[in-house]
Order: sequence, then C-alpha cells, then structure tokens
Amino acid sequence: MSAMGEAYDYIVVGAGSAGSILAARLSERPQTRVLLVEAGGSDNSFWLKIPIGYAKSYYNPQTNWMYWTEPEANVDGRKLYAPRGKVIGGSGAINAMIFVRGAREDFDDWRAAGNPGWGYDDVLPAFRRLESHAGGASPWHGGDGPIAVTPMRDGIHPVSRAFLDGCKEIGLPENPDFNGERIEGAGVYDINVRRGIRSSSSREYLRPALRRPNLTVLKDTLVERVRIEAGRAVGIEVRRGTETRFIAARGEVILSAGAFGTPTLLQLSGIGDGAHLASLGVATRHYLPAVGRNLQDHLCASFYYESRVPTLNGPFASLFGQMRYAAQWALTRSGPFAMSVNQAGGFLRGRPDAPRPNIQLYFNPLSYRIPNDPNAGLKPEPYPGFLLCFNACRPTSRGTVMAASPDPGAAPSIRPNYLSTEQDIAEVLEGARLMRRIAGSPAMRRITREEREPSRDAVTDDELLAFFRANCGSIYHPCGTAAMGPDPATSVVDAKLRVHGIDRLRVADASIFPNITSGNINAPTMMVAEMAAQVIAGGARRS
Repeated sequence: MSAMGEAYDYIVVGAGSAGSILAARLSERPQTRVLLVEAGGSDNSFWLKIPIGYAKSYYNPQTNWMYWTEPEANVDGRKLYAPRGKVIGGSGAINAMIFVRGAREDFDDWRAAGNPGWGYDDVLPAFRRLESHAGGASPWHGGDGPIAVTPMRDGIHPVSRAFLDGCKEIGLPENPDFNGERIEGAGVYDINVRRGIRSSSSREYLRPALRRPNLTVLKDTLVERVRIEAGRAVGIEVRRGTETRFIAARGEVILSAGAFGTPTLLQLSGIGDGAHLASLGVATRHYLPAVGRNLQDHLCASFYYESRVPTLNGPFASLFGQMRYAAQWALTRSGPFAMSVNQAGGFLRGRPDAPRPNIQLYFNPLSYRIPNDPNAGLKPEPYPGFLLCFNACRPTSRGTVMAASPDPGAAPSIRPNYLSTEQDIAEVLEGARLMRRIAGSPAMRRITREEREPSRDAVTDDELLAFFRANCGSIYHPCGTAAMGPDPATSVVDAKLRVHGIDRLRVADASIFPNITSGNINAPTMMVAEMAAQVIAGGARRS
C-alpha cells in the first residue's frame, strides 16, 4: 500500500456508477493525480459480465452490501431488502441494466428548487456525452459516448409483445423511445449492454483509464472518515485489513459512495445533525442537519399470471434450456442471457387528470419469487408465467439514512418511511387498477390462463392496498440523502455539489438528487458524474 503515503489532487470515494466516471474524467488531465478508493473488490467475474448474471449477485456478500431497512410501519412492519453494489462498478455492476434518464419535469424541478444549471436542457448534453446509442447520434442521443445503449425491441419475448398490444387496445399511448422527446407511453426498455456484455461505467470509463499513470485505484479499502481541519477536507482515513492509514488530498475529496454510503460517511466524519453525532460519540465538525434525510425510493409490487403460451419459465427452470441460451449467448452474444428480463413497460398516467405520467410499469416474460433466504436461489414459478410490476414515478414519502454505529463497516439504519403520504397511497391504487386494465385487454386475455396469488383475490381498494403492503418491496432506487439545494438547513450540497460549510469537499452520486427521477436511477447517476467532472474541471482551470 505504498500509494497510501502519497498525496493526490483529487480523492474519489466509491468506484460505483458515478465514482468510476468521475475518476476517469478527472484523470484526463495528465498533470492531475487522482485516487479512487473502493470498499469492494474487482468486477472481473464472469457473472458481472453476462447480463443475466445479475441474479448471481443478488445475495452475494462478495459483491453486495446486502442491507435491510428497519421495520417499516406502513408495509406490515416488514424489513425490506436494500441491495447495493460492493464491487468496482458499484450497483451499476449488479443491476438489471435498464437505461432510463427520467422525465423532463424531473430535472426542471431540480432547477426550480434553487439549483441553476440542472434543468433538463442543462443536463441533456451530459446524457448525450456519456451515451453511444445503437441508433447513432441525434438531438436526443449521443453516438460516441462510453456507455452503450441498446434497444431490446428486436429480441423481446412474444408475450412481451402481447403486453404492448394490450396497452394499445385500451388506448394507452405508445412510445418507441423513453429517452427521446417524451417519456410517456408503453414500449420496450433500452439497456446498457454492448454486444451482449454489460456496459457499466467501470468497464467503459474506468478500465481504459487505468492505463494512465496519474490514476490510482485502491480496492478492498474501507474509507473510515474524511479528515476535516479548520473547515476544510484535507484527506481520508482508510482501513485495509488491519492497517489504517491517512491519505492527503491536495485539492478535493469527492464522495461517490451512494445514497446509503455517502451520508453515513459524512456523519462519521462529523458532518450532520449534532444530536445524532453525539449519540454515536462522534464530535461535530460541522452542523448540517439535512445529511441522511430526504431519502426517496421507488416501491413496487408484482402481479403474477399463469400463461396459456410458453414463457421464459420453462427454459430458465431446466438445465437444457439454460444451456441452450448460454450457447446462444456464447456464439452470438444474443438471446435472453444478453438482455434484461425486465423487457417491456412504460410511463403512464394512473388517472386521466394526472398532470404527467405518474406510474412506471415493468412487464417480465418470466415469473419468479424473490426469496427472503439469502441461501435460496431465484427460481422461476413452476408454471409458464409472466408478471406485471408497477411503482409510482415520484413518491412523496421521505425517509432517513443514519449511521447506526461509530464503526465505519457497520450497516447504517435505513428508514425509507414508505407510504407515509396520502398521495403515495392513492398512487398504489391507481397503479393496481392500471395493472388490471392492461391484464383485461383482449391481447392479454388471449395469453392468460389466470391471475395467481398473492394478488388474485384482491378486488376492493382495501384489499388491493392490503396486498400491496404485504408484498411490496424496493425496486432499489434510493437517492436524495445528501440533497442539492441552496439552503443548508434543508440540503447538503450546493449547485456545484460542494458540501455546505466545508471547503474542498463535494458529493457526486444519487444522494444529491433533490427529488427522485421518474424511472431507474442508474442513468441519471452517471449524468451527475459527468456534470460533476465538468464543474470540477472548470473550477480547476480558473484557479
């Protein structure tokens, strides 16, 4: 660990979707020395390369922090699983690869909340810069960026087409490109996959940058705290095995440890609510009460259906079927193993008078249960099946992430406070009714034998809400816990991602979202890193 006795211009904490991009971009200037520190190990595993391999990471402590929430009062007192990537590449190395930017209004709301430069027209160039779209460059898409974005339209399962036909039959709008001019409509998701291989920020940004002599990566290294002296971040204290060391930052420390890791690290560094820090025995370096607050997430539930026609259940449940798809992937880099099982879906209005799409849908040509037992595998249902899943696009419930121990390796206390607003409860019912409308379309009835448990007998509003409370789970989009905004009383970083009241300390990851975006958050998290790189580089050029 000889590198640990040196000083760096920039230290980036966390080699996830944002941190990998930020370290690569900052190291483009040869005279700038950059250190990237990651608690997890390498992402060289075959299962992190093949798209379908994300099922292998779901309960793997080698690549996953495997967090759980505290008991949630509004979902029957259950603890909900909250996986996060513990590996080079972070959650972008273990997710389902759906690439969705979000709605124009999401980012315009960021700007309206007092964050100039973060409206949709401001962030679109950053989205285009990171993207290499299969259709080439256009006003909406980048053609030569590092992250490959591939439409799944030509390879989806036939039952996924029945879902699209059903949406059309009941008058729902179609949308061939959720990342185009508008997000509203039913369609097929794009995925960040390049020729059948996961296209993550670690693979596409970081790996090529490792050839640069001015970039150093420390893996399997836990950052214990940011050292703050006289209101300035001067470096980090890290632990690798039994060795603890200090690494100095000549310039800045940038936290990209994610919506759970970043607020926890800030708190253990003495930045947060003073009463909470005192309860941990941590001295307050700077009182910043919003650290760890404003947690937002998408909460979803699935409706299970038995099919009259073949789905992926049969092939995925048999060794022969798996071998056939594996051979297809090995020979042609195509087929179900080269895709996400979340194929079709959409962004739709749960009620006619909704001002914008407020429900996100997923259609999956494979029905499976997610076991609570980490030792149990994800297995398809023992019948040909498919599932429909939904979540509200912009839930209004707000929760917290708080360090639960002064030990930096301990899990934080995660309290999402799901379903704590009337709007979120109303949108559960809107989403459930929308599911039933689509399932009742002629195209869907033709392929459906029956709806299965646990939703089958839920008919009234009370029954549907009870079904949702008992069966919902996170769809793993936590954000907002170091929110961007102008007021230090209610936010953590300013519009240039600088931590309020602390010099030379920034945050660049999903924790800075003022409000959650409509859809999967990996793409906007990567956009934040691109924006941060430009802001930091611009400041360096002026200094």
